[in-house]
Amino acid sequence: MTYCVATLLDTGLVFLSDSRTNAGVDHVNTFRKMHVFERSGDRVLVLMTSGNLAVSQAVVHELHECIAQHDAHSLYSVKSAFDAATLVGEALRAVHQRDAASLKEHGIDFNAAFILGGQIRGEVPRLFHIYAAGNFIEATEDTPYFQIGESKYGKPILDRVITRSSSIAEATKCALISMDSTIRSNLSVGLPLDLVCVRRDALKVHLHRSITAEDDYFRMIRSGWSDSLRHAFHTLPNPTF
Repeated sequence: MTYCVATLLDTGLVFLSDSRTNAGVDHVNTFRKMHVFERSGDRVLVLMTSGNLAVSQAVVHELHECIAQHDAHSLYSVKSAFDAATLVGEALRAVHQRDAASLKEHGIDFNAAFILGGQIRGEVPRLFHIYAAGNFIEATEDTPYFQIGESKYGKPILDRVITRSSSIAEATKCALISMDSTIRSNLSVGLPLDLVCVRRDALKVHLHRSITAEDDYFRMIRSGWSDSLRHAFHTLPNPTF
């Protein structure tokens, strides 16, 4: 399983993904699920993947092939983030057309989802959730974040805290708490994590950090959030009925 979360802010974007894949208790491995496409001063796009690993890797391969072949329609040449999301959807549909029937014969569902976000010169930062059919939706003022994978455990903190006016630092802290909640409740999500922060109009990655179990800040988040929750629980009065 996977958990990825991205937030769209007035000041930029924050992306966080885990790296655990699970095909049963005897087949747990580490694969990166975050891919950065950057041309400093022109564009920075971040793609996060979930679902069937072979499907998502095939889609990412298709996108890299377009770049390597200097295709006029690649993530380095499209004019808008909307066109970039369309390109990812087209790559996903191409993989579906090639592999879906074969996967079905072996009882395997064609399952994949993507988050794509970033900024292309001349546009504001944008964020998209791309579904297995290749269609997608865009983040709005009312919906400033997207999740893919094992999303339910980390959603409550996002709903309570994140707004478009949140700072990058606040969104990073919130994403890490959301990830910690997910890791604690689902063994199929795990470290190391990939964190990317993009500042509005910088057109390059501001921070790209790999977070392991030894990361001091993440360890503080894990213990501090647990302590705070227990304190809040004990502070609330018991029912009198």
